[in-house]
Formats: sequence, C-alpha cells, structure tokens
Amino acid sequence: MDLKKIKLGRSDLAVAPICLGTMTFGEQVDEPTAHEILARSLERGVDFMDTAEMYAVPTRAETYGATETIIGNYFARNPGVRQRWTLASKVAGPSRGMAWLRGGSDNLTAADIVSACEDSLRRLQTDVIDLYQIHWPVRHVPAFGNPYFDPAKVRNDLAGTREQLEGLAQLVKAGKVREIGLSNETPYGVMDFTRVAAEHGLPRIVSVQNPYCLINRSVDNGLDEAMYHEQVGLLAYSPLGFGQLTGKYDSSGHDGAGAPQGGRLQRYDSVRKGRWGRAESLAAARRYNALARQHGLTPTVMALAFCYTSWRVASTILGVTNVAQLDECLDAWGTTLAPELLAQIDAVRWEMRDPSN
Repeated sequence: MDLKKIKLGRSDLAVAPICLGTMTFGEQVDEPTAHEILARSLERGVDFMDTAEMYAVPTRAETYGATETIIGNYFARNPGVRQRWTLASKVAGPSRGMAWLRGGSDNLTAADIVSACEDSLRRLQTDVIDLYQIHWPVRHVPAFGNPYFDPAKVRNDLAGTREQLEGLAQLVKAGKVREIGLSNETPYGVMDFTRVAAEHGLPRIVSVQNPYCLINRSVDNGLDEAMYHEQVGLLAYSPLGFGQLTGKYDSSGHDGAGAPQGGRLQRYDSVRKGRWGRAESLAAARRYNALARQHGLTPTVMALAFCYTSWRVASTILGVTNVAQLDECLDAWGTTLAPELLAQIDAVRWEMRDPSN
C-alpha cells in the first residue's frame, strides 16, 4: 500500500492517511485480538492509531481506561514498537453522566487536562503522546445527535478556551505531548481555538476529529471551510456509519433487529437510541449501499473510498473487531469514484440530508 504521509495543520507531525481506531478494544475486542489487529495494521503500513481515556465504548466504569491499558501492554510486550507508531489520545470533555470520570464534572480545567494526560501516559506505558485531543467541547454545542445550539444553555462558569490551551501548553512544554487537536468540534470552536492560540502564544491545534461519512456529512456544512482556511486537518471517524454503510443491516429491522450478531447497532442499546440508530439513518444507508452495488462496488468500498479521496480528510479512522475486517478496509485504499457516481451520491444527500448528524 502506498500510504504517503500527510502533515497535520501547520505542524511537522506527519501521519498516515488511514488511522487505526481502537475504541472497540476492551469491549468488543479482547486483548489478544487487539494485539493481532495492531500488529497487522503496522504490517500493512498503517502506523497511526487513535485512542482515548474514556475508551472502551460504550462507556462504563468497568472498562474506563481499558483500551489504553491494552495498547500499553502491546508496547511493553514488543520492545521498540512504540517508536514505529504515531499515537493519538484524548482527554474526555465534561463527564456529566459518567460518575467514574472526574466525578461526573460539568467542567474540564487545565489541571484536569494535565492529570488526565499523565494517567493516559501511565496506562499507555509511554513517555509522550504525539497528538493529544479534547474529546468534546467544554461549552454547550450542537453535537452527538443534537443539531441545535441553545443560547439558554451557555455557561460562563466553565473553563474557557484559553484555560484549556494553557493546560495543553503545560504538557507540550514538559515534552509529554507533541501536538494538540480537538474532537466533535464546530466551526466556531476551530476559529476560537486558533484565535486564542495566536493572541496568547499558546499551542495551535493541528486537527479536528469529527464524524464524516455518507450518512453524516455535517463537516460539509461550514466546518470544512473553517478548517481549510485555518490549515487544520480532519480526522474522519465512523466512515462506515457504525456499520450501516457495510450493508450488513440492509435486511434487518430499522433498529438493527435481525442483523448479524456482534454489530454495534445490534449489540448496544445506547447506539440504537442515538444518532446512528435512527430509522432515517438506516434508510439513507440502504440507498447508498444500493448505489454502490449498481456501480459494481461493495457498500464498504464505496463508503471508504468516499472518505479516502475527499480533499477534506487528512486521515480516515477505521474501527474494526478483527483482522479480516481490517484487511477489507485497507484493501479499499486506491479505489476512486467516478464523477457520475459522486454526483449520484450528492443527489441522495440532497434528498436525505445528514440523518446521523
């Protein structure tokens, strides 16, 4: 595979255009299988991985930090392998509803960021995280299935952009973090973080990790413009729409009933009740899957090629549960979509919009 490295933002941090997502490690994927996936990924040239303190997903107290621990054990058991990876992790945003994480706090202070990173470094058994991201904003934003901003929910008693950047700056200065980024962000957030960094001489974000796939192209509604002008790279997660764009749910009920066992939509109630479990999301996915087959492609290949070839995407994050899935996703690299197919994809979006937004 010819995976030419791409520099993130204005930094010198160059990453592979495909990233191994790890949120399944410790829940759907046991430690031996996770280590097999990591080894196969590296064998095929994918040396960029993303994790987070709150993983595995779905989140619960019993598996908090499990993914980073599994990765740390992989590094420890394979001397020298850490140096071959570009490692990204994330500090969770306000942890309301997760009492096991900072007591379910509504806030994320500079001290919280530093403490969380140090805990992640211990679990990961490494001295430095190459890309450290804020998993979701401290402030109220339209995200995770809520498309509307509500001024009544704005709070002025929480850590602002400058304080968060100052916490991240401490980590960069100490050599514990190389570069910083955001996740689940908005155009306003990107502009505010870059502005405050410039005004106060603080580290500049190099990336934003947001969902991007055929059933959720909300990035195209203005975030792409902000990221382009501010030179911030997009790390696209859920390129297969939580499995809906693989075709495996095409003959199931709208809630995943009757689908193959083991899929996230079928397995987890929290997913079925969220943005990915909407009947509209599956209906749109089925339209795209049918379109792929009409053009002689598998749904998986078309969905991944859409992300792999988009000018918006710096790196596409793959979440898999076994080596075979990883190979299938990597084999889609190099596929291009004809202009007429891209036009048909846009026509479906015009009709069905972004149902998993």
